[in-house]
Amino acid sequence: MGRLMAVALLVGTVAGLLAGLALRLTGAEAAADIVWALVTGVSLVPATGWVVSALRNGRMGVDAIAVLALAGALAVGEYLAGALIGVMLATGRALEEHALRRARHDLTALYERAPHSARRYQNGVPDLVPVEQVRPGDLLLVPSGEMVPVDGAVAGDLALLDESALTGESVPVEYASGEGVRSGVVNAGAAFDLRATRTAADSAYAGVVRLARQTETDSAPVVRLADRFASWFLPVTLLLAATAWLLSGQPVRAVAVLVVATPCPLLLAAPAAIASGLSRTARHGVVVKGGGALERLGQARTLILDKTGTLTAGRPRVIDVVAAPGVRTDDVLRLAAAVDQMSSHVLAAAIVDAARARGAELPQPAEIQERPGTGTTGVVDGHLIEVGKATTSSPSEWERIQRARAALDGAMTVWVTLDGRAAGVILLRDAIRADAARTLRRLRAAGIERVVMLTGDRAEVAESVGVVLGIDRVLAEQTPAAKVEAVRREAADAVTVMVGDGINDAPALAAADVGVAMGARGSAASTQAADVVLTTDRLDRLADAMDVARRSRHIAVQSAATGMALSLLAMVAAAAGALPPAAGALLQEGIDIAVILNALRALRPTRGTRPVMDSATESLLRRFELEHSSLRPTLELIRETADELGRTPPTALLDRLREVQAFLTERLLPHERAEEQRLYPAMGQVLGGPEVVMTMSRAHAEIERLVRRLGSHLALIEAGGPRPEQLDDLRACLYGLYAVLILHFDQEEEAYFSLAAGSPA
Repeated sequence: MGRLMAVALLVGTVAGLLAGLALRLTGAEAAADIVWALVTGVSLVPATGWVVSALRNGRMGVDAIAVLALAGALAVGEYLAGALIGVMLATGRALEEHALRRARHDLTALYERAPHSARRYQNGVPDLVPVEQVRPGDLLLVPSGEMVPVDGAVAGDLALLDESALTGESVPVEYASGEGVRSGVVNAGAAFDLRATRTAADSAYAGVVRLARQTETDSAPVVRLADRFASWFLPVTLLLAATAWLLSGQPVRAVAVLVVATPCPLLLAAPAAIASGLSRTARHGVVVKGGGALERLGQARTLILDKTGTLTAGRPRVIDVVAAPGVRTDDVLRLAAAVDQMSSHVLAAAIVDAARARGAELPQPAEIQERPGTGTTGVVDGHLIEVGKATTSSPSEWERIQRARAALDGAMTVWVTLDGRAAGVILLRDAIRADAARTLRRLRAAGIERVVMLTGDRAEVAESVGVVLGIDRVLAEQTPAAKVEAVRREAADAVTVMVGDGINDAPALAAADVGVAMGARGSAASTQAADVVLTTDRLDRLADAMDVARRSRHIAVQSAATGMALSLLAMVAAAAGALPPAAGALLQEGIDIAVILNALRALRPTRGTRPVMDSATESLLRRFELEHSSLRPTLELIRETADELGRTPPTALLDRLREVQAFLTERLLPHERAEEQRLYPAMGQVLGGPEVVMTMSRAHAEIERLVRRLGSHLALIEAGGPRPEQLDDLRACLYGLYAVLILHFDQEEEAYFSLAAGSPA
């Protein structure tokens, strides 16, 4: 039933009921009965249609009771009761249409993004032609920034491609001459030639579109909550009505039973509670597309998450800078950033951001040359600096060690050379979101029993993320088709939620029971395909939505069950002759009002699994979070100083140790003490007692102990620098301090700072 028709039916029945009442008050009882009979007859038509439609779908809904009540009211002349039933039905249907109307999308963003043209070489000149005209063997030009129109192979130079739309991989991938390339990816480097190997219809992107259409078509309709009670409520009602008629010989008693049995508490309670839940989720920055999606979200037991942009930030970040022997780490990062500030490469941007976060002054480079697939070169302070891929054919032992470490960490490497010799390497990785671990714990507390990570990224990278976050199963290197199949397998066992943000996720989102899109930075296609859209770039909003969904569903079921219990009592009274049809209809209206008021409790805020805090505590969290951001880059100074022990001249090493000690005593310890005095007591109140912050306080004590130990070493060191017998303990002290601080910062950011409403993900 369309929304306009539902509104029209509601307006018509209410107007007819009021018109009949006005006629009755003026003494025109016959005219009033005619109007009410007309309202009853008009209501009977769509109600009969609802029953027929349910039967065609293999269901017998409780609307059958309403049809019998309306027909019975007409048969025995209880026209006022029939009109009241008509108003109740119209009200319930209008609310249901408003609250449970699920948005249907045809994934227009996905379809519109499909390539429509290609630059095909004709007589050596690229000519723009419709993509349908491209045939295998054609040579195409793919300019910088444009999408690869068809599947093909790189012809000529290297190609640097952004594959995030298809695989979720956040870092552009290099393809050498002759390597295969899929359609739908974007050229992130210089223009290159492509030899087509498939037509547009047979290419990868067309397959993604077909999957999205198929999974959208396969989506099943939502069965109304009322129909779940029909299997027992309908037979009980008919049996009671027939018994009342047979025992009394009065058909009006059977009609009275049917009138009070009309399932308006079911038709009104669920929509009211679900609509209230939709309102609550919207206040959390979550758009739920209809009551059906909210109801299924409240039933979810399995959670499937994409990695890139969902569990991780979706962009690379510098995790370490390793200097070659004899070179300072600060110099490696500063020189690399100086050259990379002229590059648009995503890794270059991450390096520049890291250098600026550490307060580095970036000189202006000269003679900049950017070579796609290799890197960038430039002259900085009179030195030739190269930033990019390793170019040495015979790597040194130090370089082999760094490559092995990067492989173990699942990190990307950017090599920096100074005047032709290796100066250092910068390690980058797509960082795990600060709110990811806490959100997964909250989701498990909200009823999620199984968490699966589904990604097109490399297995070793995906596994490292899965281990940190405690994922139950990790499926890596998945194509869009494989993602859909994996979602369908999980959905066959339990109600499944799929969370993603890329175009490659759109078919999987449509295949899940509930598709959730990270709408703040996600693709338009994933947003269109999803049932739920997170309008802010925070995964924890999904936990908020699940809290609301479960509470709303609980209230809906509770309201419906209470309403039905009251209706059963009224049915018994009607069967005994104590409740005539008109009075029964009015009593049913009273039950409806009580049920709706109870259902509207879903509008009230609920704590759920999110701790509630006041504005003062939120301000404290933001203050200390900002201090963390400023302190974290300098923590690397501690590890770098430990690395230099035994390699740097003692006098220079003494200066570094004093620099570390000044940072620790003047900046770090005041920060930790302020947290202990102000933040931890506030968090203890929020999280349920001082015991919950004891482990953090113990970390503070260990940090203070190690700082004091370092100070004692400095007090013993003479002007010539540390003595050889001090080096081992100094090294242990610095490495231990660095490890404790990194872990402690991560714990605070996950356990506390992620709770702030405005905290960045």
